[in-house]
Amino acid sequence: MKISWRVILLWALPALVIGFFVWQGAFAQSAAELGSNTASTRMTYGRFIEYLEAGRVTSVDLYEGGRTAIVEAVDPELDNRMQRLRVDLPANSPELISRLRNEQINFDIHPPRNDGAIWGLLGNLVFPLLLIAGLFFLFRRSSNVPGGPGQAMNFAKSKARFQMEAKTGVLFDDVAGIEEAKEELQEVVTFLKKPERFTAVGARIPKGVLLVGPPGTGKTLLAKAIAGEAGVPFFSISGSEFVEMFVGVGASRVRDLFKKAKENAPCIIFIDEIDAVGRQRGAGIGGGNDEREQTLNQLLTEMDGFEGNTGIIIIAATNRPDVLDSALLRPGRFDRQVTVDAPDVKGRLEILDVHSRNKKLAPEISLEAIARRTPGFTGADLANLLNEAAILTARRRKDAITMLEINDAVDRVVAGMEGTPLVDSKSKRLIAYHEVGHAMVGTLIKDHDPVQKVTLIPRGQAQGLTWFTPSEDQSLVSRSQLLARISGALGGRAAEEVIFGDAEVTTGAGNDLQQVTGMARQMVTRFGMSDLGPISLEGQSAEVFLGRDLMTRSEYSEEIASRIDAQVRSIVEHCYDEAKRIMRENRVVIDRLVDLLIEKETIDGEEFRQIVAEYTQVPEKEQYVPQL
Repeated sequence: MKISWRVILLWALPALVIGFFVWQGAFAQSAAELGSNTASTRMTYGRFIEYLEAGRVTSVDLYEGGRTAIVEAVDPELDNRMQRLRVDLPANSPELISRLRNEQINFDIHPPRNDGAIWGLLGNLVFPLLLIAGLFFLFRRSSNVPGGPGQAMNFAKSKARFQMEAKTGVLFDDVAGIEEAKEELQEVVTFLKKPERFTAVGARIPKGVLLVGPPGTGKTLLAKAIAGEAGVPFFSISGSEFVEMFVGVGASRVRDLFKKAKENAPCIIFIDEIDAVGRQRGAGIGGGNDEREQTLNQLLTEMDGFEGNTGIIIIAATNRPDVLDSALLRPGRFDRQVTVDAPDVKGRLEILDVHSRNKKLAPEISLEAIARRTPGFTGADLANLLNEAAILTARRRKDAITMLEINDAVDRVVAGMEGTPLVDSKSKRLIAYHEVGHAMVGTLIKDHDPVQKVTLIPRGQAQGLTWFTPSEDQSLVSRSQLLARISGALGGRAAEEVIFGDAEVTTGAGNDLQQVTGMARQMVTRFGMSDLGPISLEGQSAEVFLGRDLMTRSEYSEEIASRIDAQVRSIVEHCYDEAKRIMRENRVVIDRLVDLLIEKETIDGEEFRQIVAEYTQVPEKEQYVPQL
């Protein structure tokens, strides 16, 4: 095990200081003993006076300022032999010197030694020096650690990661599924490489490009691809790194960032999650100085101030453009907004093709089928899907990924980890009727999405699941489709009530009821699909942005609110009655499907539709075939 000498110093420093003071005390004590304790036999002061009066004392040596004496005297008890004796003198005995002179006894006064003062002075100097030296080495060591104490004086400097040669390892070929966004950003790369093509016709490059889209759609990946394609200096920073606890630090970091960028122009500055610093000003409740607002003001000044930023292109990413300050979005700062939305089926196929390059896929794997089964998945979701499938393949000790692993990975990503199947009991049968109720309504209503599979295998918090696959990538949803989805969501509760009675309905439909209520309320208040008429009674975003929407939210009268509640109730009750009607008219096929589901635990959508078709007419539904 290799131990750094700095670590040894850190542990040895306290031991050295303690040992120094112990040695100092021992040395001072030994010095005093050398000066005063040279006699091994003690004599009391009274007996010393008796010897002095009897004329037996021949010499006296005084030490420690007259507090101790070494006496040479003739001892009659030892045949008048000479003996050296130590005597502790009283504090106040000034007459002793006069008496020794009168008796004509040789005496000598030894001044006290000041070794203790010298060592005390050295001790007071050595300890601070050792402490300062130790702190110096510790700060020097921590200065190499990012964010360490040694960098405390650099808190006003920009924390942007800088790459002189943008070797991000990502090119436009590695970004798939967002072709429109790539075309918009290709102009930025072309301007950085060949600016004369634009300047020759009087065009100027946009100063800023704002990437807008949901999480996981590839905004940061696009910024890396721009840097990789352009090959110019690249600054990367997160919006949260501008604002910290120190007042004025954010503005200082913005100035420092743009100063470095001007020195390396032309270059790219990428600010991830810019909504952390670019939120609307004046949105706080109450007064006071807002550090975020000062940082935003400095950013606005740098992007379009008096000096200008020739050759600097700012790329920012956010998934909350609605909270950004309007001054940040105006032309001259962020000239264009590039929407990076969830990919369609063609884009998902391209993304799957990119992420499957380093995966071992079985020959029967169809990326087209996976793309059709994953509507709404972003690039990050698809990458995670294939990674989960690869993990399952390794866990099952297979050589290649098969469709079984793909299907299990989709279920795991959407619904959660697979749980332990239920034993055959009353609860399992009730859950089976609940899930078959969802599937029956979805199959027999024309405008509902087709059933993909029904399963009793628990996943996440759900004890059973019914999967529906949309027939196409739907950007627009009709009123009949919304009503069909509400009826399908109520199919489980309807089955419980029709089969087991009103007293036996369970809490299993709790999540279904939340979704149903939300869809019905949006039909009334947002989409104008009720008897209230084509009016919208709420904004596009249901989230409240503190300081703006809290005070300016649209309001309506109590009468309108009552009518909204009545319309929501009417829509839900109509759909619930339709679901119960389907349950009552198809009781025989429902019982058969439940018995089969309990036996197999999973029924495929195609098999489900074939069984239902034996008892009733299944409406024809459009099968979406994407143009790939």
